[in-house]
Amino acid sequence: MEYIDYYKVLGVAKTATEDEIKKAYRKLARKHHPDLNPTDKEAHKNFQQLNEANEVLSDPEKRKKYDQYGKDWEHADQFEKQRRQSQSQYRRSASQEYGGDDDSDFSSFFESIFGDAGRSRQTRYKGRDYNSELHIGLLDAMETHQQNLTVNGKNIRITIPAGIEHGQVIKLKGYGAPGSNGGAAGDLYLTFNIAPHPIFKRTGNDLSATIPIDLYTAVLGGETTIDTLKGKVKLKVSPETQNGTKIRLKGKGVPVYKKEGETGDLYITYEVKLPNKLTDQEKKLFEELRKLSNQ
Repeated sequence: MEYIDYYKVLGVAKTATEDEIKKAYRKLARKHHPDLNPTDKEAHKNFQQLNEANEVLSDPEKRKKYDQYGKDWEHADQFEKQRRQSQSQYRRSASQEYGGDDDSDFSSFFESIFGDAGRSRQTRYKGRDYNSELHIGLLDAMETHQQNLTVNGKNIRITIPAGIEHGQVIKLKGYGAPGSNGGAAGDLYLTFNIAPHPIFKRTGNDLSATIPIDLYTAVLGGETTIDTLKGKVKLKVSPETQNGTKIRLKGKGVPVYKKEGETGDLYITYEVKLPNKLTDQEKKLFEELRKLSNQ
């Protein structure tokens, strides 16, 4: 049974403050946490010693005993007596580091000084967070819907609010890795990846698209029917509509995230298509139009 230098385990001086001990423990515990090192036995051992060191040095009474008798544990008969008495008065803690048996979580050195009575409630350590991506289409972002996910072997059914944006991150609390010593499970951070649409471009909650109209409708006016993400819409085209003319369709954009009843707009840009493969008669008529326009 070897002496364990708890100060060395945490990498702090013997004069370290309670805050310095806490910071050192948190930093090293993250590095050696079992979830991050599932097959590294040495990391598990280091994590065990870190918890044990934190157990002693973060408790003023235990730290005082450790500083006074730690190196002389073999000759500290009074503590051995305390340990035996404690065993008859206290039950072993049910909260363990890795879910193993009681004897695996505290060194014999710790037991020789503090016994079972030294086992206070262990520091709870939150499980690590998970990060994942969810790929959806622009149509999916137009309405609130549900999707099933599988994360770390667990099936999760989530509700995706209408208006979710590309790159937006939502947190699903408790769907990360399990915690240690009764600590809370980590969280799942889900990043949304919304695929580009072949026709409609999204800017915030607004949509935009370029729609072709023929020359005759642009010149004389008329009607054209277009597809939107909310169904077909019939538009009136004013006479002498110029190429590049923009119009706004209010409320035909993307719903505002978590704001019921609020929706962006759809901006349509007309692209006037010139006729090709003209017949001789059509060419003649255009020639006449040119002559009339030059008068």
